[in-house]
Amino acid sequence: MQEEKQIDFDFNEILNQFRSGKRLTGKDGLLAPLIKQLTEAALEAEVESHIANDALNGRANRRNGFNSKTIKGTSDGSFELETPRDRNGTFEPQIVKKHQNTISDEIEEKILSMYGLGMNYVDISTHIEEIYQVSISTATISAITDKIIDKVKSWQSRPLDTIYPFVWLDAIHYKIKDGGKYVSKAVYTVLGVNMEGRKEILGLYLSESEGANFWLSVLTDLNNRGVKDILIACVDGLKGFPDAIQSVFPNTTVQLCIVHQIRNSIKYVGSKHQKEFLKDLKRVYGAVSKEAAETELFNLNEKWGEKYPIVIKSWQDNWEKLTEYFQFTSDIRRMIYTTNTVEGYHRQIRKVTKNKGVFPNDTALEKLVYLAYRNIRKKWTMPLANWGAIAQQLAIKFGDRFKLL
Repeated sequence: MQEEKQIDFDFNEILNQFRSGKRLTGKDGLLAPLIKQLTEAALEAEVESHIANDALNGRANRRNGFNSKTIKGTSDGSFELETPRDRNGTFEPQIVKKHQNTISDEIEEKILSMYGLGMNYVDISTHIEEIYQVSISTATISAITDKIIDKVKSWQSRPLDTIYPFVWLDAIHYKIKDGGKYVSKAVYTVLGVNMEGRKEILGLYLSESEGANFWLSVLTDLNNRGVKDILIACVDGLKGFPDAIQSVFPNTTVQLCIVHQIRNSIKYVGSKHQKEFLKDLKRVYGAVSKEAAETELFNLNEKWGEKYPIVIKSWQDNWEKLTEYFQFTSDIRRMIYTTNTVEGYHRQIRKVTKNKGVFPNDTALEKLVYLAYRNIRKKWTMPLANWGAIAQQLAIKFGDRFKLL
């Protein structure tokens, strides 16, 4: 039997070199030899165990030298690894498998994380070389990010919970190259809160334009993936949007975004009247109850109706969907009277995508938006603030549709 490789690591010598200023990590770092020795020692233990197991089962086998290959991509640079062989050729190493040239998926994960933060391929390549002392081409980086496509498809079709207490629906727009021209496409985002009070993106969908008809297909997809009920949906003022939601989820309370309604209103108010008009309008949406709000809307009409009839009519026409939040307590009102929750998420996505300009194709956009979300969701570990009290209020309000866990 061949003698096992011994780990030769003089701690005091390493400590002295470290004190003198030599780096611990990197291509020529102090730890690089130890990584090689530890890996080869582990492989020695594996092959000895394999040969011993063959002997127990009556199969003659013995050592048969080594194969050598370059291992790239550890935080301590690259090194030549000697992998032991057996005479029968049945030894399959597990620590570093055949054809594997990295010790872990660390580099790929770093590349995906950096791409998800909005870095371009050239910058990623530079950073990888600085960190790992390994040169990776932009073509390789592109191939690595392409691996995420299957994960995106799998994630997009995953089963969902049967009920979501809150869902916000909104779209974010991008330019994508299509042949010789640039087209505007919308990424439809469905952000929900699950029964544990945690935020979750239920789906991301790409289409050329935002419209109620496409939203209907999005909602149908949610239903097909297992969603049977949404308690409260918060949306902007897109025409036909509430009808699209309630055609799939007929019991859902649909709240139109008050902030969108205010923005749309003020566009049609003269600049010299805007400050006063907004002050009067705040008495409407800031009222303590729906009845009080109706009184304030009447007063708003009395004062401004002749001057701005279209603005007042818009509030009157959308009144029922604009005032759903009045039936809830202040904790829930703050969550649903605006689509700010999903808009806040979109602002984080914009930080990542803002330097990209025009995307070369749909896939490039989908990859980046998904990876950006993957980074963002790392922060979504805790339930919403005051979730315990909110859950109790929902249980009282919605009865059997929301049962406390």
